[in-house]
Amino acid sequence: MPPSVPASSGATNAPALRRAVAILDHLADTGTALSMAEISRALGLPKSTSHGLILAMEDIGLVQRVPGGGFRIGSHPLRWAQGFLSQTDLVTSFNAYFAQNRELARFTVTMTVLEHDEVVYIACAQANQPLGVTFRIGMRLPAPFTATGLAQLASQSDQEICRRFDSHFPQPLTEHSLRNVPELLNELEAVRERGFSIDNGQVRQGMICLGAILRDHTNAAVAGIAVSLTRQEATPDVIDMLGTTLQVTAQGISRQMGYGHKP
Repeated sequence: MPPSVPASSGATNAPALRRAVAILDHLADTGTALSMAEISRALGLPKSTSHGLILAMEDIGLVQRVPGGGFRIGSHPLRWAQGFLSQTDLVTSFNAYFAQNRELARFTVTMTVLEHDEVVYIACAQANQPLGVTFRIGMRLPAPFTATGLAQLASQSDQEICRRFDSHFPQPLTEHSLRNVPELLNELEAVRERGFSIDNGQVRQGMICLGAILRDHTNAAVAGIAVSLTRQEATPDVIDMLGTTLQVTAQGISRQMGYGHKP
């Protein structure tokens, strides 16, 4: 189903702003340069509307014209991303913790926040391992398939999970990906009992990820962290050891954000 410009949920419609955001989202999701006609068709916008809007966005650096006439995301949004990350205690706490603690140094460790039915990667400590996946800041993946997403979803009630996925469940990425809400609810119950989540090749064949929840000073679940390893490394003993280490790590980062502090 093609994307569409979201309807207004506030008192002010601001259609031009909403269309500009929809264009940026579509270019980000597509990952390639698109012509004005392709953008208009995908978003259901009149050509005259998208033409004027895209030219204005090009003028201020939101989109960039490439040889051949297509458009991709420009450099200006990077200023917003950098501003967000520089003010995010999560990223600061993540970096500070791993600058001092080396228990997971040989593994790739990632941190995400939950947004609707996806997780967004906001920090990463890459290791030199043949995982087959390069985690990038800003990358999005379906929450039910990732260790960080499962860890964050497990902090919610079954009723909240059903509401979150009542109209759409993501298409599987591998043969191991969960297929529907009942399977997700069963997996989340196992996560709660175990204390950490396991992505058993749901995102990438041959890659195993373990995840844990991060909490802030209000005890709210604010992010998830995960450690990634190859299937060959993921023996039962290693999974048990890493699961325990990851929970200790999550508690350490959470404490840096005020978790457990009594005023």
